[in-house]
Amino acid sequence: MTAPLLQIEDLHVSFSTRRGLVEAVRGVTFAVEAGEMLGLVGESGSGKSVTGFATTRLLDAAGRVTKGKIFYRGQDITKIPDSDFRALHGAAMSMIFQNPRAALNPIRAIGLQIADAILSHKRMSKQAASEEALKLLRAVQIRDPKKRMSAYPHELSGGMCQRVMIAIAISCDPMLLIADEPTTGLDVTTQKVVMDLLVKIAADRGMATILITHDLGLAAQYCRRVVVMEKGRLVEEAPPETLFRRPQHAYTKRLVAASPTTTSHIADLVTDEERGEYLAVLAASKPTVEPLPGTPPLLDVKNLAKRYDQGAPAVTDFSMTMKAGESVGLVGESGSGKTTTSRMICRLIDASEGEILFDGESIGHLPAREFHRSPRRKDIQIVFQDPNESLNPRFTAFDCIAHPLLRLSGLRPGAVLRQRVEECATRVGLPVELLPRFPHQLSGGQKARVGIARAIACRPRLLVLDEPTAALDVSVQAVVLQLLDRLRREDNLALLFVSHDLNVVRMMCDRTIVLRNGSIVEAGESRALFENPRDQYTRELVEAVPHIDRRQPRVESQSA
Repeated sequence: MTAPLLQIEDLHVSFSTRRGLVEAVRGVTFAVEAGEMLGLVGESGSGKSVTGFATTRLLDAAGRVTKGKIFYRGQDITKIPDSDFRALHGAAMSMIFQNPRAALNPIRAIGLQIADAILSHKRMSKQAASEEALKLLRAVQIRDPKKRMSAYPHELSGGMCQRVMIAIAISCDPMLLIADEPTTGLDVTTQKVVMDLLVKIAADRGMATILITHDLGLAAQYCRRVVVMEKGRLVEEAPPETLFRRPQHAYTKRLVAASPTTTSHIADLVTDEERGEYLAVLAASKPTVEPLPGTPPLLDVKNLAKRYDQGAPAVTDFSMTMKAGESVGLVGESGSGKTTTSRMICRLIDASEGEILFDGESIGHLPAREFHRSPRRKDIQIVFQDPNESLNPRFTAFDCIAHPLLRLSGLRPGAVLRQRVEECATRVGLPVELLPRFPHQLSGGQKARVGIARAIACRPRLLVLDEPTAALDVSVQAVVLQLLDRLRREDNLALLFVSHDLNVVRMMCDRTIVLRNGSIVEAGESRALFENPRDQYTRELVEAVPHIDRRQPRVESQSA
């Protein structure tokens, strides 16, 4: 029997912290065959990325392998010196990082960055390396590759940057590629293009791939085997058909339950044991209040447009209405105008044309910079995509939630303010004892709850959610979605849900609007739209969504 390309045996990785040693990986054992794509799944903190970094010896200074062996082609690479290991980087094994913009040099053209990787392992002239870099850009299907050779990372979209990272990773023909969350933050069509590209390149080159992801649908669709990690331990390993249909471990069952499918509802995103508790909460919530005949819609947007300088419009002729307690989804690829539209509605930026009516009152004529003085400001709030960027790092969680109450509701520091902040924290499931902590001391899910608590603190009537679950694990996402659904029912709160996750929008929203290049291409009741899309673009979006209950034929390499 042929030995595996990579064999990890009883791997332990620890990090030195001010509070002592923290063991991030605890006795992990698995193998990767040549030409195979292996999925490594689990929540944040499960040890997925640390396992990848340990394999490529890219752990930071505080981390070290304390026990175990890592065999690459039969050689224990934990024993070889750093000087010899450098020769393996890029040439034998390579890594694609989660955030391509952070991994690429912002002040060096991408053509030179690819050439740098080639020259570090191959003896050739700079001209030959540049020609090789151009071939790689063509291989990863970059449009107008000659022009992109001189482009800088900030001039490229997220999908383009990820393709450049793939080009650098495969530039020296490695036999093993470790892809760490390669599609996080990408829209569904770009995600599909990137993953199909990875599969094709791996098949053409006979390259093994470890796909590190928290997206179970992605692992189900592209991987031959899937390894599940929890708190640094391997808890289950099986082919995806077996793992996701008949999970054995309780943790895997929770992950599978929390992953949206084409037929799931909000209540389905928990295990059977937990579902009764959520349904009881829903039963106790207030019924939706229907507006009286003749009442104007809560939000009425007419012919909205936005142009930057003299270029093509970012949004053109956008119109929609929303009533109190309704949820509407806004979907489309990156650059389709979703975020621009939501920020015009929130009055964070000014529209070039059109009218915005809120509860029958025109608010579009007020300049965005002056809208914070309007009494309507507290009625329209937003939850931003990245809580790391939107929470003030110098504010505690208490300060973040209290800020809009101080600015917009006229409260003063004291017992009443503290009571309101604690009430908001309790409603979103944030333990009160976490309120004195700063954002960097909170997990991703806890920070998301702080952002939601801040947004509902002034009891708004319209809440705009800009990709609120994009970077969250599926189990945390399930909790946040159920929380938002409960708040909508309890407060008769209207939700404008901006997302590229179509499964989430289908579950959360009564109606869905599909945007492309700033224009509406289709709109309608969510379930009907996703089950029978009329527009070709909508069909492409729906078909690009990976599901744990749908498999796509893999492109297998000859060596597999």
